[in-house]
Amino acid sequence: MDTSPKNEISFILNELAEERELYFNAVAPPIVQASNFAFKKVEDLRKAFDNEMSDYLYSRGLNPTVDILRKKLAALDGAEDCLVFNSGAAAIFAGVFANVKSGDHIVSVKSPYTWAQRMFDVILPRFGVSTTYIDGTKIENWEAATQSNTTLFYLESPNSWDFAMQDLRAVATLAQSKNILTFIDNSYCTPIYQNVMEMGIDVAMQTATKYIGGHSDTLGGVLCGSSAMMKKIFNSEYLNIGSGIQPFNAWLLLRGLRTLSIRLERVSKTTIEVVAFLKHHPKVESIIFPFDESFPQYELAKRQMKGACGLITIILKTKKLEEITRFCNSLQHILMAVSWGGYESLIIPKCAGIKVLEFNPENLDHRYIRLYVGLEEADYIIQDLEQAFSAIP
Repeated sequence: MDTSPKNEISFILNELAEERELYFNAVAPPIVQASNFAFKKVEDLRKAFDNEMSDYLYSRGLNPTVDILRKKLAALDGAEDCLVFNSGAAAIFAGVFANVKSGDHIVSVKSPYTWAQRMFDVILPRFGVSTTYIDGTKIENWEAATQSNTTLFYLESPNSWDFAMQDLRAVATLAQSKNILTFIDNSYCTPIYQNVMEMGIDVAMQTATKYIGGHSDTLGGVLCGSSAMMKKIFNSEYLNIGSGIQPFNAWLLLRGLRTLSIRLERVSKTTIEVVAFLKHHPKVESIIFPFDESFPQYELAKRQMKGACGLITIILKTKKLEEITRFCNSLQHILMAVSWGGYESLIIPKCAGIKVLEFNPENLDHRYIRLYVGLEEADYIIQDLEQAFSAIP
């Protein structure tokens, strides 16, 4: 029997947790659109009340359709268990909030995902939890920022703009030596291209809205970790806030998983072609892409990641806001939108989130244009970029 990693992934995506004999041998699992579940004996109901993670009681907690998804996602991460939320933001909130208390301190990478930073800056301080932001690319910064009350390291590797990475093994080793929990946003790679559990990370999060869903038609957030950790989160934030994913959305994510590997392969292959085009274009100052040799952490990227997927950041050879804007507005097929990971190519200029009077051409971040390469042919994407380049001097 071939037990190569690729075939193990095929088993997880197509067969694991699918007990087809229980649902009429249907190839696709059913959507169990039930809010609650009946019991024949008081003893069985009492058991479910005592431990809602032991049986189906109410779909705010466990649900058969969601459970198939949970088992597949846990297996992809090499984790003992998994919880699935209505969004990535909900997963981050529950995972962090369940593991801090008043007086605790968090060390986080600088400029994390917007709603993670909102939680650190606005919500957690109301409960006496403080956060220090660092350049996470250097292990010494993690050690220097650690305080006696530090209980959690928040990682995002790579991030979604300049793709800054952390040495995951080194950070995990440091955290373990100080009894600090490590929590990572692994949305950029998915577990297929970066298995963070193997490198010692405690809790792995990814937004299922992106590559797992793959069709830009549903939201989802994933937490993977030990059984004890998932039960801890389930019994508190997951049940109390009611942010668990709904059966239909879980079914959509199961559908997306079927083609996850092949979509990642296609996106990655096309991205390499688009990178080659952009690097040598006369109107491009530079590009940022983890698997390009110009990337500052190229060796770390190759060591930690099996692939770099479809995000590229472009810096044009202009410092004029109006020319950056004209380039983006001139695209005819590449859509302007947030997120990534779907079938469609997308672009988003950083300046769209900056007030016009606050735009600083000397701040490189303000000139970033992030391109997500979708499932279209490489020539189709390149031709659209080329005609948009022609709109600027």
